[in-house]
Amino acid sequence: MTHWAILSGIEGNLAAYEAVLADIKRQRQPVEELYILGDAIAATSESAKVIQRIRSPRSNEPEPQVCQGWWEEQLLILHGLGRTGEPTELIERYGIAMVKTLWDAIPQDMVEWVRSLDFGFFELDCLLIHGSSVSISDELTPDTPPMQMLDRVMRMDANNLFCGRSGLTFQYKIQHGSVTSSITTLDQATSPQATLVKPRQVIGVGNIGRIPGQATYTLYNPNTNRVEFRTVRYGSGKGFQVTQ
Repeated sequence: MTHWAILSGIEGNLAAYEAVLADIKRQRQPVEELYILGDAIAATSESAKVIQRIRSPRSNEPEPQVCQGWWEEQLLILHGLGRTGEPTELIERYGIAMVKTLWDAIPQDMVEWVRSLDFGFFELDCLLIHGSSVSISDELTPDTPPMQMLDRVMRMDANNLFCGRSGLTFQYKIQHGSVTSSITTLDQATSPQATLVKPRQVIGVGNIGRIPGQATYTLYNPNTNRVEFRTVRYGSGKGFQVTQ
């Protein structure tokens, strides 16, 4: 039976990543696919070690499939390889000093690996991405309006959208129904058209490295559509907690 482990936001926290890998190995059903939905790095000196660890899985570990996150995008912008020319979001969020801190955190020879990462993955009927189909910075949460959620999943015709930008674990279900829309221009208005909406869901996969001593990630069975959220505690108060 196929199982996926889906995580996001290691943020340069190697100890947290190792704790999650250890928890993955303890699963009764073997995990065959490991997805890291961005923010593997952050402006920390351990980020280089995290990249090395991701690129060198051990013989009993699945090969990580990694896509770009917000931190990866900011790094590429600093090197003139991003989708925009200036690190505006980085400066607005963390201040101008963070530009040099992030630059110094990732060795030059690892920047090309970051550049090679995909924007996201589409597997079976699942879109796995850091933000959403709109942008890496798009933050979906349990409070996101239903129409906005529906737009994000329908853009790629996905039944399941896994995202990591918010750092939260949540399961947001969109029930069967219909959406009526029309287009109004300066010349005329089109007749309303109804679009049938089949059940879909958006899953926040959690965050590995942001909270010291606590990492959250998601297990998913694509055959049964079962989602399981796991909280791994490491360090002095280590253990784990499962929510479904």
